[in-house]
Amino acid sequence: MSDTLLSARNLAFELYEVLDAEALTQRPRFAEHSRETFDAALHTARTLAEKYFAPHNRKGDEHEPRFENGQAILIPEVKPAVAAFLDAGFLNANRDFEAGGMQLPTLLSQACFAHFQAANASTTAYPFLTMGAANLIENFGTDEQKRLFLQPMIEGRFFGTMALTEPHAGSSLADIRTRAEPAADGSFRLKGNKIFISGGDHTLSENIVHLVLAKLPDAPPGVKGISLFIVPKFLVNPDASLGQRNDVVLAGLFHKMGWRGTTSTALNFGDNGQCVGYLIGQPHQGLACMFQMMNEARIGVGMGAVMLGYAGYLYSLDYARQRPQGRLPDNKNPATAAVPIIQHSDVKRMLLTQKAYVEGAFDLGLYAARLFDDSHTAATEDERQQAQQLLDLLTPIVKSWPSEFCLKANELAIQILGGHGYTRDYPVEQYYRDNRLNPIHEGTHGIQSLDLLGRKLAQHGGAGLKQLVRLIAGTCAQAQAYTRLDPLREPLEQLLSRLQHVTLGLLGELSTGQVNSALANSALYLKAFGHCVIGWRWLEQAIRAEQGLARGNPADTGFYRGKLQAARFFLTWEVPACHNDLALLEARDDTCPGMHEEWF
Repeated sequence: MSDTLLSARNLAFELYEVLDAEALTQRPRFAEHSRETFDAALHTARTLAEKYFAPHNRKGDEHEPRFENGQAILIPEVKPAVAAFLDAGFLNANRDFEAGGMQLPTLLSQACFAHFQAANASTTAYPFLTMGAANLIENFGTDEQKRLFLQPMIEGRFFGTMALTEPHAGSSLADIRTRAEPAADGSFRLKGNKIFISGGDHTLSENIVHLVLAKLPDAPPGVKGISLFIVPKFLVNPDASLGQRNDVVLAGLFHKMGWRGTTSTALNFGDNGQCVGYLIGQPHQGLACMFQMMNEARIGVGMGAVMLGYAGYLYSLDYARQRPQGRLPDNKNPATAAVPIIQHSDVKRMLLTQKAYVEGAFDLGLYAARLFDDSHTAATEDERQQAQQLLDLLTPIVKSWPSEFCLKANELAIQILGGHGYTRDYPVEQYYRDNRLNPIHEGTHGIQSLDLLGRKLAQHGGAGLKQLVRLIAGTCAQAQAYTRLDPLREPLEQLLSRLQHVTLGLLGELSTGQVNSALANSALYLKAFGHCVIGWRWLEQAIRAEQGLARGNPADTGFYRGKLQAARFFLTWEVPACHNDLALLEARDDTCPGMHEEWF
């Protein structure tokens, strides 16, 4: 297999033909970069992912972290892999040159990171969490907190986590019970329990910096009473040296069906009354701070789901090309040679479905990264604001749509391998198990759909939604220049029109207080909205494919034809099917909310 992690040709298509990464080098922040430096970073990422991360992916799955003498012990291959990642500078790919970073656009750092996500989701989680925690401290921490905690994280000596979930309150953060009592020295003493804390204990770093949600004694009820605290595994002295062990105890490890190489921990804070924490940000404003890391993580989880789907697709594609079995329906002669299964129409259907899902979602994930760059470096404040508004709107889709449909791609990869697919002799069953966690990670589909319909659509006066509608309409107008794209464009226009009508009706109900009925089927809304967005991204790819074919390079003909066929599949098979979902939304169908508990 020439491509085991992701297609290098498709990555180049996305970066340089669809998303115009080279244009970013015209901005002052990225002026020292070029396509050559971008490609060098991508090459390094691919090389390290293949050399250090992919080889122990299966071993990490088979040999979970062990709970020994109060700490988590990982397989030995994880540490050199993470060290190689750190040494190459990928932990700080976005940071300023002066801070030891690569000053890459987020679009490029996300593309680099995608290689590691495809190679080994479990090991990649440790630097992923650290990057998010470091960014949060950088934005909200005091100068002293940055000196004592952020700088060692940037250097790769301290790692980070986010500690939200409690045994009695999963996604309902309003109900957390962890408490923080003020101490005389200005710090706080925390007491409580957190569960499912990824990366909560390991031996990869000198220290672990937990970002912990807790409530102060005077906290108002609900989410408006949540504060955020830095709680290190080891205390840090004023001279930045490590002090004594903090009162944070690893109570145990959870055993998951996937991501088995990432420690999933139960942590007890303050069993001995001496858990020292430091308030970050303002009192009772912790959730607002944490949302920065959560939104980063949501986009990262979405891309992780894409890459697991992508890895499964590439493996099943190679298998289908190599595996001879059966003959085409019009050949009844058993004496003739069996054909590779890729020649069977139903196998083509399954491969095409995977391609449509993973390459559509891959485009969306990179588009979100490009929006992040625009929100910080676009020429005008208005452009930066528009990019942020659109990114806010799309974040629930970037997280949830790949988590659902790239998981379906993994399921199809197993099906293509047949009986081999569900054995542990082949990697596709692990890809599926790893990816099955992503519909739950960082907010379930239901939570993301409530966020989209109940909050994001109306945010900023609906500015993000209006902008999205304009962009989709603009792409459809551009597609009119290509007659061959008419059958692809028209289903998208029809879905967008009906989606707008349904959206206005639901927002109208929300504005009049009919919250329960408007949000009852929000998951259906997220699916239809997500298909509309992915359909738009596929139409964008189809236009670029037409332009590529017009350039007449024979070596690229097959690639562009494949793009057009995948776009055709998604826009003519998948998009029209959303009208049934919209019909249920229009009718305010009450089948699910109307079910009584005693009827089950």
